Amino acid sequence: MAAAFHNTFRRIEKKYPVSAEKYEALRKQLETHMHVDQYGESQICNVYYDTPQSALINFSIDRPREATYKEKLRVRSYGVPGPEDKVYVEIKKKYDGVVYKRRAVMTLKQQEDYLLRGIRPVGIGQEQILSEIDYFKEKYPIAPMLMIAYKRTALYGIEDPSFRVTFDRDICYRRERLSLGDGLADAHPLHMCCYRLMEIKAGGAMPLWMARLLSELEIYPHSFSKYGNIYKEEHHMLQLFMHDY
Repeated sequence: MAAAFHNTFRRIEKKYPVSAEKYEALRKQLETHMHVDQYGESQICNVYYDTPQSALINFSIDRPREATYKEKLRVRSYGVPGPEDKVYVEIKKKYDGVVYKRRAVMTLKQQEDYLLRGIRPVGIGQEQILSEIDYFKEKYPIAPMLMIAYKRTALYGIEDPSFRVTFDRDICYRRERLSLGDGLADAHPLHMCCYRLMEIKAGGAMPLWMARLLSELEIYPHSFSKYGNIYKEEHHMLQLFMHDY
């Protein structure tokens, strides 16, 4: 059995960098409370959209305390899709620490026609979500800016399937050929200080057993944005280049 799939949800999400030693200890303890979903370890591919001036990520990075409200649009696939395979166009909003996500399902061809050529998909339903995406496109002059991919293992709670824990590894990115159909060729690795990036996703309070486990293993939350860290890493390298020049 796998956790139920939803196109809209509200939840609290927190990220935790985890060392190799703590990852092994944590996974062993999680076996009594959680199941790995039916896909096991999956390849996740995303294309993030932003303005030509990277306004969305700049706002998030430059004014983190003021940015109590953040929003972004990305396209996600599970594996490398062909033109007729499903992808997910997602609007993700965060307000006062709570994440709200809405996503529309369509084929890769429909998604690229929609976001790149302005051809709205027909016959797929999901009109409310499509209207929200239309509004986002009108609000921001967005274009594909960054491809990010990683391998993910997802677990869901035995007692509460809506409680989820994910572990990401091998995060990589690319600035060119920003189609999910182009796979991972020429992607650059993101340098990380941890073995796995864990994310805990809960509709409400974290289960007590999980809070105790994190305390015992001394695993602490840490603000981490894949897009944000890549953006900062690139700008750091640019500054070093300009200094040497």
